[in-house]
Amino acid sequence: MAEQQAIELLSSYRQKQARLQVLSSYSVGAGITVSRLNEDDQLQELHRRLRGLPSYLYLSKREQQLESVAHAYLERYPAGTRAQLAAVPCEGADEEDERLLQELRRKIQKVIAARGWDIRDDIDEVLDRLAEYQDLKAEIERVDTVLAALENYKPDLARVLRLTYVEGKSWSEAAAEMSISSAAFYRRKREALEKFAELAG
Repeated sequence: MAEQQAIELLSSYRQKQARLQVLSSYSVGAGITVSRLNEDDQLQELHRRLRGLPSYLYLSKREQQLESVAHAYLERYPAGTRAQLAAVPCEGADEEDERLLQELRRKIQKVIAARGWDIRDDIDEVLDRLAEYQDLKAEIERVDTVLAALENYKPDLARVLRLTYVEGKSWSEAAAEMSISSAAFYRRKREALEKFAELAG
């Protein structure tokens, strides 16, 4: 990474944190925020792991019946809950299958209602905000990781960058806090940016 890129990455740190804070409180409906929606990705990861296990290990007998009827009537499993609802047929081969299919549809509708998708017509905007939230979070974490690595072997250089870019202090304030001259602070800042760029590259 070039030094100028390092400066741009560090300079936007506080702005990204502020934007992340605003995005995290953006409501997607049903009392769920973008940050909570992002946390639900952890739940999806758990679901992916569970799908690798035999279903009898984590599903009740009734849930296993619903799973069986889903396997019997669905040729494929669409990604989104709305698409899943549309894929579940309304009619079954017999009365029991029909009851199970209706129950399956009701359960999917409850998930949609709980997430607020049934009361929103701006799902693309929600997904855009979620993507922005995840990108900002990743960029902030990247800066934090590089600063932590720099702290491990050059703590004084990491402190220069933290004071300047993370805490937003002026050069003179940061130099006074470190009890060094402005000239010494400037030299350390140049070295700190070089080291940060090397690590981040």
